[in-house]
Amino acid sequence: MKPIHIIPHTPFEKLPSGVSRFWGNPDLPEGVDYPMYIDDEGEQYPYIFVCQINLDELHRFAPDNPLPSGGLLSFFAKIDHYLGYMGDSELGGFISDPSEVKVLFFPDTDNMREVVLVDDDDMQTAPEEMELRFARRAEPLSEEHELFANPDHRPWATWDHPFEDWIILLQIDSFEGKDFILNFMDFGVLDFLISPQALAAADFSDVRGIVLST
Repeated sequence: MKPIHIIPHTPFEKLPSGVSRFWGNPDLPEGVDYPMYIDDEGEQYPYIFVCQINLDELHRFAPDNPLPSGGLLSFFAKIDHYLGYMGDSELGGFISDPSEVKVLFFPDTDNMREVVLVDDDDMQTAPEEMELRFARRAEPLSEEHELFANPDHRPWATWDHPFEDWIILLQIDSFEGKDFILNFMDFGVLDFLISPQALAAADFSDVRGIVLST
C-alpha cells in the first residue's frame, strides 16, 4: 500500500459532522463518552484528539486502501507535552503500551455529535479545527502527515520484537498553526502502529505509538 498523504487546510466555515478533520473536537455517537485515561496518581484526564478520518471519503479517493470502506476512524494520544501543555505520557522513542494512544472505529457516521472539551473558564481547549484532504503526492517541503507511511524515520531495519511486521497506520509530523505548535522531539513524527492481522480484521483495540526524532 502506497502512503496516502494528508494535507490540513484552514476551513472557510464550520466543518459538517462526521467529515475528516484535524484538531477541533471529535464527533462521537450518542452514548459514547470522550476517551479518558487514569494517570499514575489516579487522576482522570482526556486524551488529546488528533484527527478523524471519514472512511467513505478515503475509500472514494483510494478504493484499494485496507481500511473499511465506510465509517469514521478517530485518533487520540497522550501528546500534551508535545503541544506545550502539562501532561502525563510515556510516548517516546520506544513502542508504547496500548494506553498511550487510542483509536476508535465507528462503522457509520449517523447520530453523531461534536463533543467539546472546555477549561475552567468555559473556553475550548483544542486547537481550531482544520480540514483534511488526501493526496497521492506531497508538495516539496510539506509536512509528512500520512496514512500507511513508509518507516523512513526509523533508524533500525525493523521495529523491535514482537512488532517486526507492524504497519504505520497513521503518521503525524511536527508542525504549527496560528494557535498551536506541535513538536515531536526536535521536529520528529508520531507513528500509530498496528499489526497486519488487526488491520485486516478492522480491530483497532491494540494500536501502539512511537515518536521518532529526525
